[in-house]
Amino acid sequence: MHSKKNHISVFEHNTLKLGQIINQVEFDAKKLQDFQKYYGEKGVPYFSLVHNGIKFNEYVGVIQIGNTVIEVLPKVDNSDKKNDKTNWRNFLIDMVYASGVFKIHAPSSSNLKLKPNTILDLYFELFINEVEYLLHTGLVKQYRKKEANVTALKGSLQFNKHLQQNIIHQERFFVRHTTYDVEHTLHFILYKTIQVLKHLNTNAALQSRIGVLLLHFPEMPNIKIIEATFDKLVYSRKTQSYKSAIDIAKLILLHYHPDVNKGKNDVLALMFDMNKLWEKFVYKSLLKHKSPDATITAQSSKYFWQPDKGNRSSIRPDIIFKNKDICIVLDTKWKNLSGYNPSPEDLRQMYVYHEYYAAHKVALVYPGAEYSTNSGKYFSPKGIKLNDKECSVITVAIPNKEGNNSIVKLLQFKIHEKFEDWINLNFLPTTLS
Repeated sequence: MHSKKNHISVFEHNTLKLGQIINQVEFDAKKLQDFQKYYGEKGVPYFSLVHNGIKFNEYVGVIQIGNTVIEVLPKVDNSDKKNDKTNWRNFLIDMVYASGVFKIHAPSSSNLKLKPNTILDLYFELFINEVEYLLHTGLVKQYRKKEANVTALKGSLQFNKHLQQNIIHQERFFVRHTTYDVEHTLHFILYKTIQVLKHLNTNAALQSRIGVLLLHFPEMPNIKIIEATFDKLVYSRKTQSYKSAIDIAKLILLHYHPDVNKGKNDVLALMFDMNKLWEKFVYKSLLKHKSPDATITAQSSKYFWQPDKGNRSSIRPDIIFKNKDICIVLDTKWKNLSGYNPSPEDLRQMYVYHEYYAAHKVALVYPGAEYSTNSGKYFSPKGIKLNDKECSVITVAIPNKEGNNSIVKLLQFKIHEKFEDWINLNFLPTTLS
């Protein structure tokens, strides 16, 4: 088990410089070299290299290299209050839950036994909960083909192999037969993930539970697991309960890169693009409180350009709201405007949505320190008069205090409430509820 003393917390877009000390941990030359090596020639989207340091991008989550864990947290403003990182960590974890990233089956999953030090702990404990639940309810058996040298003739005799192995032992038969047991791909994946957790886990509270899992889970063959392994999985009524554990296992195994040379600098990067997470959070918030008459869809694309040769290009707004004959298009952006106007690119994009979706209203949704709505109209093509096309800027206040589920639930309701207020302002009788 790695030491927790190498846990560094930073905010998105922060720069971590050589010699900087955070959480009583120094970002020394060895740690910098590890991250430079991970970045490699092709680069990674999570951070960029700067002189004697690394600068984080709009991704949040955890990168673990060897025994160094760097947690990247979201942040809307530049305040630096005591416990600020704890608050934003809790907010991120609750936001991930509310966005539906985790679809959990285990009954105990709503009562986690520890407060995660990082979102990595959350992944690990959710996975442990799911596998504990599967062990408690009983592992599913499946039929599979098996070849073996046995003392009773069953199945089909594999004649060539039988002759090779049983010239002396004439009481044996080399056969291929069908067996019904727990040795199948779902369990190969779970067993391998448990082993990875044992190697990477830094949380002492989880270590004993991982050990118990390894003790009770049947030992499985060590197979190479790639994305195609998961693509080939087909769930039945009996194995549907495995999906949550397998989904988390997929996230862990496909983002885990063992160091084949030394075994000391294994890499696990579980990172979220905050723009996509914010989009999903706003969408789920509106969906949660919508009226029966309304429809809310996400990522609805339309073609808007066809070249003479090659593929068509499409546009894809984040959220489309429809109620009766009213259409509203929303785009979410995870950035603090700090009193400035949206970028020309964002405003041009919203103008196109006006045209192609015949939208009555369009709006950009940003996080911020307080709730506000500001609307503006586009100029006519001649640039002299304003036309009837309007783009609003809706700012949602992100609570900068201790995060818990009730805070996030309140934020979800506030998003719905402010959107409803905005609709009422523009279409008086039409509301979401």
